[in-house]
Amino acid sequence: MRRLGLWTSCLAQLLVVLDVSVVNVALPSIQAELGIGRITASWVAMAYSLGFAGVLLVGARLADVVGTARLLSWGAGAFALAGTIGGLATDGWVLVAARAAQGLAAAVVSPATFTLLTITHAEGPRRTRAIALWTAVGVAGGGVGNIASGVLTELISWRLTLLINLPIGAGVAVAAAVLHRWKVDDRRGGRISVTGAVLAAGAFTGAAYALSAAGDPAAGVLPVVAGGSALVLWVLLAVQQRRTPHKLVPGALLRDRTIAAGNVATALTAACFQVGLWYFLTYRMQNQLGYTAIQAGLAFLPLTTVMVVVNLVVTPRLMKRHAPGGLVAAGVTFAVPGLIWFAVLDHGPFAVAVLVPSIMIGIGGGLLSTPLATIVTTGVRTGHTGAASGLMNTSKQFGGAIGLAAASTVTATTGTDAAAFVVMAAALVTVSAVVAGIPRRRSPSAPVSASERST
Repeated sequence: MRRLGLWTSCLAQLLVVLDVSVVNVALPSIQAELGIGRITASWVAMAYSLGFAGVLLVGARLADVVGTARLLSWGAGAFALAGTIGGLATDGWVLVAARAAQGLAAAVVSPATFTLLTITHAEGPRRTRAIALWTAVGVAGGGVGNIASGVLTELISWRLTLLINLPIGAGVAVAAAVLHRWKVDDRRGGRISVTGAVLAAGAFTGAAYALSAAGDPAAGVLPVVAGGSALVLWVLLAVQQRRTPHKLVPGALLRDRTIAAGNVATALTAACFQVGLWYFLTYRMQNQLGYTAIQAGLAFLPLTTVMVVVNLVVTPRLMKRHAPGGLVAAGVTFAVPGLIWFAVLDHGPFAVAVLVPSIMIGIGGGLLSTPLATIVTTGVRTGHTGAASGLMNTSKQFGGAIGLAAASTVTATTGTDAAAFVVMAAALVTVSAVVAGIPRRRSPSAPVSASERST
């Protein structure tokens, strides 16, 4: 059961992360074949991110209410179906709608993958190794998505970038259904406030759009309107959540200093690793270094490989002897010089312009990712695991969006992408400072008492 839970979680994580980047290189081909404009083509990528970020907290809380394995099975099935519709689409807006549906399904699948790990692996070395593998799959998924997008589009068809979701999603759905039959679900009952869910979805979707479109001149005043609307909805959500007994994020999580600080650090880390690094390196390699789409995708292999190997082999062993905060600081120490290297040097042969800084960043990212995930989930009560996972994933999504928006704004202002790498380096330095202030105590997991289930 534990092994099936681990591989189901990792395969589902690959499914979700892969689709963040898998259509990127394919967009020009999609635009040409479907006869759509550049703005519509950009929505093929954006619709997924908006749907994903908008309902993450709601999807995570659902796992605690209806059961993780059951929800994962439903979500993976919906994801596969939406991907198939998108892959067969002959109209641009059908494709955009399918991508939005994928994003909504991903918001259910993503937190459930991590929650499944926590309920099938007790705290300790086994959970650490499981988290390391889950994190490594997430890292590899981003690189694999870029490579697969270029290879499939150039050699076969862009449609396969979406149709590959069908076998993967079907496999996850069946495996999760088996786990549900084996009663691994941590269902705690209760319900979710419909009002809170609607307010949260509107607030987070509006904020995600405002951040994503902030640097797009064609968007006009829409990002400002969306951001203002999101702020109003957030205020309404805060008031509503104080009054309802059916909270999206249990009060115990919000009051925990370790979880709060850990999520801040997670958001800052995502500002570098979630989107920004891949985005700016892709443009650096194709526009300044003259790489083709496939060459640029393959150039990410050293960064991806090093990060995965360090995550899987080195970090779990170090965590047996060192506190998570120390490993995060070590990771920052490796990654920041690599980012500064990219900021200072934007030309030269592959070994100098890409390989060396990629290895440094890969080592750093591999050292800090698993300890951060451990910090924000260790000691969480059983009935709050879904909400804790959703909070962590929400931090990642919005940290990535904020980081990309900030780096893009600075780049547009200065006229050079070097500033983007400096912004990412500054975010990681702040991560080290935040983690240094996190209390080292953590209590073992405990069941949720009847009085706590409504908080």
